[in-house]
Amino acid sequence: MKKNKITAVLGPTNTGKTHLAIETMLSFDSGMMGFPLRLLAREVYDKVIKKVGSEQAALITGEEKIIPTNAKYFLCTVESMPIEKYLDFVAIDEIQMCADHERGHIFTDRLLNMRGNKLTMFMGSNTIKSIINNLDDDIEFINRNRLSKLTYLGHKKISRIDRKTAIIAFSAEDVYGIAELIRRQKGGAAIVMGSLSPKTRNAQVELYQSGDVDFLVATDAIGMGINMDLDYVFFSSLKKFDGKKSRRLSLSEIGQIAGRAGRYLNNGSFGITGQCKQINAEDVDLLENHKFEEISSIYWRNSNLNFNNPNMLLKSLEEKPNEYWLKKIHECEDEKALKFFLREKDLQSTKFNNDRLSLLWECCQIPDFVKKTYGNHYEVISNVFKFLNSEKGKITEDFMRFQLMKLDKLDGNVDSLSNRIANVRTWSYVSNKNNWVQNQNYWIEKTKILEDKLSDRLHDELTKTFIDKRASVLARGLKQDMDFKTKILDNNDVLIDDQFIGKINGLKLELDLKKGALETDIKSLKKAARQSVGPELERRIQIIIDTGIIELKEDFKLYWNNSAIGKLSVGKDYLNPNFDLIVDDILEQNQKKKLTIFIEKWLKNKIETILESLVSLQNLKEKNSSIKALAYQLYENNGVLKRDQVSDYLKNLEQNQRKILRDLGVKFGRYHVFLHKLIKPEPVFLRTLLWKNYHQKYFNLKPPTFGLNFLDNKNLNRSFMLLCGFEKFNNYYVRIDILERLFLQIIKSETDKNKEIKMVPEMLNLLGCNKEKFKKLLSNMNYKIIEKDNDIFFRYFPKKDKKRNSIKKEQKENPFKILKNLNLN
Repeated sequence: MKKNKITAVLGPTNTGKTHLAIETMLSFDSGMMGFPLRLLAREVYDKVIKKVGSEQAALITGEEKIIPTNAKYFLCTVESMPIEKYLDFVAIDEIQMCADHERGHIFTDRLLNMRGNKLTMFMGSNTIKSIINNLDDDIEFINRNRLSKLTYLGHKKISRIDRKTAIIAFSAEDVYGIAELIRRQKGGAAIVMGSLSPKTRNAQVELYQSGDVDFLVATDAIGMGINMDLDYVFFSSLKKFDGKKSRRLSLSEIGQIAGRAGRYLNNGSFGITGQCKQINAEDVDLLENHKFEEISSIYWRNSNLNFNNPNMLLKSLEEKPNEYWLKKIHECEDEKALKFFLREKDLQSTKFNNDRLSLLWECCQIPDFVKKTYGNHYEVISNVFKFLNSEKGKITEDFMRFQLMKLDKLDGNVDSLSNRIANVRTWSYVSNKNNWVQNQNYWIEKTKILEDKLSDRLHDELTKTFIDKRASVLARGLKQDMDFKTKILDNNDVLIDDQFIGKINGLKLELDLKKGALETDIKSLKKAARQSVGPELERRIQIIIDTGIIELKEDFKLYWNNSAIGKLSVGKDYLNPNFDLIVDDILEQNQKKKLTIFIEKWLKNKIETILESLVSLQNLKEKNSSIKALAYQLYENNGVLKRDQVSDYLKNLEQNQRKILRDLGVKFGRYHVFLHKLIKPEPVFLRTLLWKNYHQKYFNLKPPTFGLNFLDNKNLNRSFMLLCGFEKFNNYYVRIDILERLFLQIIKSETDKNKEIKMVPEMLNLLGCNKEKFKKLLSNMNYKIIEKDNDIFFRYFPKKDKKRNSIKKEQKENPFKILKNLNLN
């Protein structure tokens, strides 16, 4: 018997093996190629239809089938290859996958059993050569040498890695973490992972290929067939979790991925980054020269299964190979699922004939695209089998509609969108199985549309999360020492090469920093902004100095154009505060000094003008000790004193000495000695602000609204209210200058010391309170209320202090008599 003709095209990556296979297939009247990934099958299908037209080429994968009636060429995933077809040419790509512990038995079955009528071609690594030699066929080996050189670079920090680089990680968490780091430092990266849908993966690859980003972060999915213009490949780790345990990559696996660096005649380099351990010199030599340990055995599982009964099926699955270079694969996921369902109580009553058992096995082979959700995959298999085993024999449209309705949502992050796509792929696979679903064509189209829609959304989310166009522009521009085109808009937005980088608030550039921004982000933005923002800030300082229009507000900050340019700090005393500038460090030192001198003068002038009487007290040159003592006390207490605190000083003051103080604005009242000019709104605001700043307390307290002379609020801070010029009477506060005017009205109304004083409307109007509150206030001031003939009178009855041994004569007298004798003019 004539032997089958086999051509084995072996060599490292980037040697044109797949291209040769496509050209060879199209030279025959019919042919089929099997690929390890749906993505690769689609990529080659797109190339083939450009050459022969869409009517002559078919695409067959688990989730997508495009099969024209007159198709001559079939591009498939290895699992989906129609084994019953007889075609001139058959090819299997990445044939070294026979040694894969999860899918190796599928590739081995194709290696042993699939043949083209005229030619069979296997493409892959040189490591599979000895295995192919064991085949009883007419074998021709074509060795493909790499056209460019591959060189090891050692370790590099991610921040120092050059553009046109792929960084390899082996978990989604690591991929996302590295991509985020590159986004901050380099402007962003495209993502390639096996879990992404083909459409999302292609869109991400196109981002890289088009130059929108200069970096790629990928899992080992990049190692198979995805051709990109890469100069470098860096490994963040050389360990991966293979579904059972964490293990170190074999040299051939490292070589498969590293070989993606360099293209055609362009040399490539590979290295390590992050916490990845060094590759020893011996292994580097093997990698650079593409010399890897040969595969000595490949995984196998019996494909000639017996469906007569469950036991016979399980027995046929347990069958062992009869060749030394074949080894039975460990229990696969479909086999685990079969055993699970044969033990299920719900199915134990089922009478399994050949067809029914074959159907259950076919259901168990539904791929678990989701993988993360425990029990969910078995639930899918169970539901599908129950429908197919029912009288109708098909999955209903209502069930399909409900499954897709749960997944038809576009919200969520990268992980949730990826999870939804994985679930949609499951139902896409089910829909593409012949006669499994009612109205099959409709659901094939529906699942495809939903997968595409979610894939587009996932691509947008990946781009938004891991690509910062602004950082990319800045990183590239700064590295090449380019001049940036900078605009400062009317709303103070700063644009660099049309990328928003922040706003100028007053004299400070507030950078638009993303959450978790690194120091390098800030440095890059500031370096780019310095060219044009610096001159603008200098221009603004000159405007401030020329116009002098700045404002001191209650938050202790100095404002220009509603933006803070400085903040008060503690000085040598409360009338001489210090301040700190709120300006950008882009400003040169001479500009900061110029602004500092201006603000110092402005503050000094403001304090001396508004608080003139307080400043005069501070600067009082007086030898008399009583005057000096009283002036000092007034200054220290911010211009307001309780009279009884300084009664000893007052006793020692002659009228001419009092006149000296009156000329400075001091008022001697019944309850208080105070600077009457400081009770006005502007002085109250300024002196309380300076007082709070110096003593660093009362920060949350504010002076009462100007115009209020009477307050009913027991919760106010008594000390702070006195500072503001209000005296407390139980629950009430009365402004001290109004209190003195009230005493004057009372004095004018009193003709005899024993006669009651009549309450008149002018008294209520002066305070701004109602009659009841005025009566309570009078009681708190030691007056007795007398009501007669619809009028209200009051009389003063001073309380005696029992604790004192002697009461001063002055305190025994009617206080209003003392006031009457004073020269109140």
